Amino acid sequence: MPGLTWDHTENIALALFDKFPDVDPLKVRFTDLHKWITELADFGDDPQQSSEGKLEAIQMAWYEEWQEANE
Repeated sequence: MPGLTWDHTENIALALFDKFPDVDPLKVRFTDLHKWITELADFGDDPQQSSEGKLEAIQMAWYEEWQEANE
């Protein structure tokens, strides 16, 4: 079974929320976000295939999860 790829925005966001539940996603630099994503146990894509747009989409999906949990 293939792991997470850059196109699995929602699944990556959920994995980040599970791993870092107390972190405000909007305060995470893209360099750190990229590192955290590529270090996820289920991540199996080429780290070089990320883009600013993909990172931003993941960050915003993570933020939505984080916001719901902190209401």
